[in-house]
Amino acid sequence: MDISLEVSAPVLDESAGTGSGWLAARGAPVGGGLRRSGTIGAVFDSPNFAEVSAARLTESAWQRLRAEAAVLEYSWAESYRQLVEAAWAEPVLRALYPFTSHWGLRFSTATGPLMVAVGPVLSANGDGEFGVGTGILATSNLGRFATAGEAVAWAVRELPPGVGPVRLGGPVRPGGEW
Repeated sequence: MDISLEVSAPVLDESAGTGSGWLAARGAPVGGGLRRSGTIGAVFDSPNFAEVSAARLTESAWQRLRAEAAVLEYSWAESYRQLVEAAWAEPVLRALYPFTSHWGLRFSTATGPLMVAVGPVLSANGDGEFGVGTGILATSNLGRFATAGEAVAWAVRELPPGVGPVRLGGPVRPGGEW
């Protein structure tokens, strides 16, 4: 039995509108880059919420991130997809809970809602380069790289020793509520 956490169309519309507004304010082209999709959330293969684990939530977050990256329609979308795929291909990063903020790819040692950010932020820059930086926003103060793989390799070197495993960032209750 699959359990799916769904978000209603008005919430999706609002989320897409907010993201598009943020991009437009920064001079990015808007008009189709963020699209409504049917279901956002985690899909679990168990009807028992007590069996939901940090590992399953992490795997679901990666699946969702990769699916979202696959449908972006911006000029920089291919670079962003390359970055997400390169990060997913790296076992150390794939074991961490991925999340994005302002199009920067981040990682956490805890699932939502109480995430614990660890390591640098990765970015796919509009000029085809990839950045690695510190801070909340996607900066490149640790380096700019020609390939997503080089940026990911540098980010892995910046992780604290022995990072992981991911833990639950809050209790999961029936109905998907935290």
